[in-house]
Amino acid sequence: MGVNDVALDADVIVVGAGMSGLYALKVLRERGFRVIVLDRAAGVGGTWFWNRYPGARCDIPSFEYSFGFDPELEQEWEWSEQFSPQPEIERYLNHIADRYDLRRDIRLETGVAAMTFDEATDTWIIDTETGEQLSARFCVMGTGGLSAPHRPDWPGLDSFAGEILQSSLWPEGGVELEGRRVGIVGNGSSGVQAIPELAKMAGHLTVFQRTAAFTWPSQNRPLTDTEQVELKARYRELRAQQYASPLATANTTGAVIFTIADPDRRILESTPDEREAALTEHGFSASRLWGDAAKNLDANEMAVELFREMVRRTVEDPEVADSLCPKDYPIGCKRPVLDNGYFETFNRENVTLVDLRKNPIVEVVPEGVITADGLNELDVLVFATGFDAVSGALTRIDLRGNDGRLLRDDWADGPRAFMGFGVAGYPNMFMIIGPGSVGVLATYPPHIELQVGWIADFLDHLAANGNTHVEVEPEAQEQWCAEVEAAAVGSMFTAPSCNSWYNGGNIEGKARVLPIYLGGLDRFMARARDLAANDYEGFSIR
Repeated sequence: MGVNDVALDADVIVVGAGMSGLYALKVLRERGFRVIVLDRAAGVGGTWFWNRYPGARCDIPSFEYSFGFDPELEQEWEWSEQFSPQPEIERYLNHIADRYDLRRDIRLETGVAAMTFDEATDTWIIDTETGEQLSARFCVMGTGGLSAPHRPDWPGLDSFAGEILQSSLWPEGGVELEGRRVGIVGNGSSGVQAIPELAKMAGHLTVFQRTAAFTWPSQNRPLTDTEQVELKARYRELRAQQYASPLATANTTGAVIFTIADPDRRILESTPDEREAALTEHGFSASRLWGDAAKNLDANEMAVELFREMVRRTVEDPEVADSLCPKDYPIGCKRPVLDNGYFETFNRENVTLVDLRKNPIVEVVPEGVITADGLNELDVLVFATGFDAVSGALTRIDLRGNDGRLLRDDWADGPRAFMGFGVAGYPNMFMIIGPGSVGVLATYPPHIELQVGWIADFLDHLAANGNTHVEVEPEAQEQWCAEVEAAAVGSMFTAPSCNSWYNGGNIEGKARVLPIYLGGLDRFMARARDLAANDYEGFSIR
């Protein structure tokens, strides 16, 4: 039987029904491909289905964090706040699934357990967690960069008699927390958003902190009717800005969320009076003014001290303030976090901070968590401990390519891919915003539109030429990985003290590699278009 004689369930199977998967289904189906989307969740939305913890919201302005492919949708949809809350984004994505009749090709509660490439027939065989087996010529992985939850393995955790929750797997029906003793672990973006809201509900909230966070006030507020009208009138201009921007951003609100560093403003050359004036005018954002802080660790430390000073001015208890001051990593090594009253929350009488650097975990017992200072009695324990980011959603699948090679083995020393689109040794598999792309450093919806469009054009090209096999050339992959590494030189991501989910440093034992291209989305997509113009240079096609 030839490769063209095989009966397939679909031309393309898309893994994931979040933003990437929904848009891939829409585009590929419109191009004439038979598509099936698989997702283990009970609803569409990906990140915005799972992360429904109290306080969950986007930290990108609402008008930017939306799709631009349909001007009618843009005009009809109303965003209520400058930064959209989780329920609103989930409604938006459900609206997209309904508006474009996507649900008929989506199979929910159908996680992917294994994927195996059949070299004899140039097809992918997909084994689902429900026991079903499906086949397709191509697979497109829309699994997301932050979709594989990570939980620390604390001694005695299974003995806890109370309720254990994970911010990224929050129950759809919510949780009754009023008056209960709640503990939360983690001070990244999810923890910083959840802590002020949990403090309002809990009888007492205990915050277990391993690493102090850099977080800036979001200045979130409702969008006025006038703003809605003005922004909708500028949508085409804003989209053009996003598609051409290194970070897929645009000038939507006029509000300065993060004060932009001035390349000519150097903190190493500043006076104490100038730094005090910056604090008075900009508050926490005074730490982000300085151009030399991005690549000079001494300058960065001076900027960090401005941030610490704002913490000390905000938090009333000096000992708590000291624990909340970041001390051992630079600004810029981790994703910036936006908050709504985070530091002020630690002035509440029902909130206790446990600094795990000073007071480490001993074990979990039925009554709560024992640290070096004694027992913290709890009814609920919440883990906001992040993700096995960028690569984790792929390596958790038993994913086998040529000669039975296993992706998690090939990526044991860090993910290696060609421009985030494909992996050498794994034919007919495309990734949306995979390792080696600009990743989370560019706003997702416009970023997704550009990458899915490129993949769809490639699949059109293959179909038009009767090609059944496409594979990344190993030499092209190695060259691109070297370019990704070179682009990161001198950035705070590569500082020895930087341990973040960007580079795998948040998970013990994970290889410390930065699989994100820092050259910007504009340069990345220009390179992708050049590949296409040169008959998809870097790929072997037959």
